[in-house]
Amino acid sequence: MLFEITPEVDIHEMSPLALAFVGDAVLELLVRGKLVGTTRLQPNRLHTVATHYVSARAQSRELEILEPLLTEQEAAVLRRGKNASKATVAKHATVQEYRASTGLECLLGWLYLQGRGSRIQELFDALWAGYDPDRPAT
Repeated sequence: MLFEITPEVDIHEMSPLALAFVGDAVLELLVRGKLVGTTRLQPNRLHTVATHYVSARAQSRELEILEPLLTEQEAAVLRRGKNASKATVAKHATVQEYRASTGLECLLGWLYLQGRGSRIQELFDALWAGYDPDRPAT
């Protein structure tokens, strides 16, 4: 896995927002890598398309695809992330969407810091296959 690290702090003692901080970068890198590897878009278009996958609203919709696939332990981490309080709220998302996106990022950060890259890839593959950024939200 990219830049594997061994945290000095017990992962169970980390703030869900710290885990989300890492998970945000993990998702961004996965989306960017997938777009570069599957399209011939110019850099400015790459960024625009990437935001359709990494915005709070998109992550909330992506989570609907992933939740049925989560283990009990992963679902508990997701809940921790959803319940974490942030001082700010996204400009273009509801509070519920923002909390859901924080939960997803928290889960990805938690998996990453455990070195569980294959599980991250499995979830990302399901997300990529099941999410259509052009489909209106239900």
